[in-house]
This record gives sequence, structure tokens and C-alpha cells, in this order.
Amino acid sequence: MSLRLSTVILPVRPWHAGGRDQWVRAERLGFHTAYTYDHLSWRTFRDGPWFGAVPTLTAAAAVTDRLRLGTLVTSPNFRHPVTLAKDLMSLDDISGGRITLGIGAGGNGFDATALGQEPWTPRERADRLAEFVPLLDRLLTEGAVTHHGTFYSAEEARNIPGCVQGPRLPFAVAATGPRGMKLAARHGQAWVTTGDPKLAQDGTPEQSREALRGQLEKLDKAFADVGRDPASMEKILLTGFTPEGSAVLDSLDAFVDFAGRHQELGFTELVIHAPIPDSDFAADEAVFERIATEAPAQLNS
Repeated sequence: MSLRLSTVILPVRPWHAGGRDQWVRAERLGFHTAYTYDHLSWRTFRDGPWFGAVPTLTAAAAVTDRLRLGTLVTSPNFRHPVTLAKDLMSLDDISGGRITLGIGAGGNGFDATALGQEPWTPRERADRLAEFVPLLDRLLTEGAVTHHGTFYSAEEARNIPGCVQGPRLPFAVAATGPRGMKLAARHGQAWVTTGDPKLAQDGTPEQSREALRGQLEKLDKAFADVGRDPASMEKILLTGFTPEGSAVLDSLDAFVDFAGRHQELGFTELVIHAPIPDSDFAADEAVFERIATEAPAQLNS
């Protein structure tokens, strides 16, 4: 099974002070997709520059030709499916059909309260995602949509002419629980995980891989429950949150070993963070570029 290598570019650099160059470089290095986080602010970057995902991806689409672009991940925390669908349709048009939407339930970080609301419980986040994704699916495939739900409404919402990609741009659904995995099986073209968060700090790489193996087995069951072939689903690991942390970018050999072990589990795409100095994502730029250009050939030989 071949393995794709992608990157995620956090939106922390002004466009004309290094931001543009990162997206151009990602295409030059041959990455399959370059993603960005869709947050209003995030963790230790809260008090520094942080730009919006949709304008950033629009600008990235204008300076690249082949590179796929997307979010890891968008959530209902501050998005509404009607306005998001319009933005996504426009992005897909501008990029010539190169957009993937990573989408998940979100968490209880800064996004959860930025609009003045109380943080939602895990159950409510799951409930909202379960309504959000099918509605977004309809909005991107039907010319006019009316929906009156528990959390979201649409009144003759129009998205004409629709996506360049047919029947719509792909969804990469982030999920680890049974409800989210069933949602991914019904509506997703890809599934996303960061591993088991309980093992990130104190677990071992072996325990992490075992947990990921368990997640993949649950995903297979979700596919069986909805009558779909799991081989039709891309399986994406966003790296940096397993016990290995950023050490996977210490050397080409370290990355190839890590990637090969996860390829054997069944993952079809690995995503690595573009280096950011003085952060959890600090890494040697030369090693990063070497991984991008040399690792895929070693892994897919």
C-alpha cells in the first residue's frame, strides 16, 4: 500500500513575511497536500500572529498549481454549515478542485468560547457534528437546501454552481469514537486521527501503535455497519501527537522508520508539521526538506 506524505502549515507567518513562501515550498517539495489548522487561535500561539484558514487557503491556491490544500480540522465551534459551504465552494473553484475539508467535533480550547458561548460538553459537540456534516454534505451537492434541525437551520440556501470536484470536495473526518467513526463511514472520503491522546505524554511508541490498530479496527466495524468497503477510505495520521512527538523529524532514518511502521498498520497518508522555531514544532529545515523529497521513494519502493 503506497503512502502519501503531506504537511500542515500553521497560519502564524504574515503572508508577505514568509507565509507565501511556505506554501510555494510545499508544492516544490512534492507534498501531496498542504493543510492548515482552522482555529481562531491555538494553544501556545494564542498571543502571537494567527491568520484565518479560509483567506490563507485562498491565497495559497493562487500561488500553487498542483498541491492539494485543506483544513485539519474545521469544527462547528465557530463555523455554520451554510456560510462554510459557500466558502468551500468558492475555494474549490479558485483552486481548480484541489480542496479537502478536514472536519471534526472540535474541543474545549479558545475556539469554544470565543463567540461568547459556554463550552459545549463532549456529548453536545458530538451531537452538533452529527448534524453539521450531513447538512454540509447536502449544501455542497444540492442547488437549494432547506433544513430545520436541532442546532442548524438553512432556508433555501443556494450553492450554485457547486464544487469543481464531483459530487463535492472530499471530507476527511477526524474521529476516534463510534459515533464519529460511523459519521466518517457514511460521509467521509478520508479518516483522520492524531493517535490516543492519553498516551501522548506517558505512553510508549508500541502502546501508541496498538491503540491506533484498535482505532482502525473500530473504523472497519463502522464501515461494515453502513455497508461500505473500508478500502475506499483514505486513512490519515496527523503526526506530532504520538509519544514520538517531534522526534520523528530528527532525521530521515527516524522518519522512515516511524512512517513504515504506521504504513504497515494501514495508514495511507502521514502529515508532518512545517517547522516553527521556538515551538513544539521546531525542527531542522534541512532535515524536513530531505524527508519531503527522499522519504516517499524509500517507503513506496
